[in-house]
Amino acid sequence: MTRISVTVDGVRYDDDVEPRTLLVHHLRDQLGKIGTVVGCDTSNCGACTILMTGPDGHPCGVKSCSVLAVQADGVEVTTIEGLAGPNNSLHPVQRAFHEKHALQCGFCTPGMIMAAVDLLSENPDPTDTEIREGLEGNLCRCTGYQNIVRAVRAAAEIMRAEGVTSFSSNAEAGEAGTPDAGLPREDVPEEVVPVPAP
Repeated sequence: MTRISVTVDGVRYDDDVEPRTLLVHHLRDQLGKIGTVVGCDTSNCGACTILMTGPDGHPCGVKSCSVLAVQADGVEVTTIEGLAGPNNSLHPVQRAFHEKHALQCGFCTPGMIMAAVDLLSENPDPTDTEIREGLEGNLCRCTGYQNIVRAVRAAAEIMRAEGVTSFSSNAEAGEAGTPDAGLPREDVPEEVVPVPAP
C-alpha cells in the first residue's frame, strides 16, 4: 500500500491505496465521487474525465481511468460534483447542458461537461469546429452531438457575459460560478479527511 494525499473538490483526503488502483476507482469506491463515470476502462470514451490542476495552477482535463491513484498524490482534482457553486448553483456549462438538452441517456454527460470546462478554460470563444475538436476524446452514443455543441457555445456566451474567464475564477463571477475548488484559501482552514479502510 502507498500513502497518498489528494485534494478532491476542495477537500484533502489522506489514504492508503494499492499501487495498481486507477484514479477513477479511487474516486468512486473510496471517496464516493460517483458522478465520475466508469465507461470503457480503456481511455476511449471520456466518460471519466476530471480536471487535475498541474504545477502551473491550471486545471487540465484528464481521463481518470488512465491515471493511477498514486499519480494523483499531492494533486488537486475537480470532479463533476465539484463544479457546483454556492448553494449548489450550477456551473455555466452545467446550466447550458440542461437548457440546451445536451444529453439523452446522460451516461457521457459528466465527462462531456468536464471536457467542455477544460476547453473553455483554454478557449473562451470557440467556433463550432473548435468545440467539436476539443470534445473529440469524449463519445456520446445518443445525441448526435448537435445539442452538445450548442450547449458549449451557450456556456461560452454565459461565461463571457458573467466575466468568468476560467474554471477557477467562477466563484468571483457571482452565484452561477463555482467555489474555489483546488485553490488554496487563506480564510478557510483546509479540511483533511482520513479515508477509512474498507
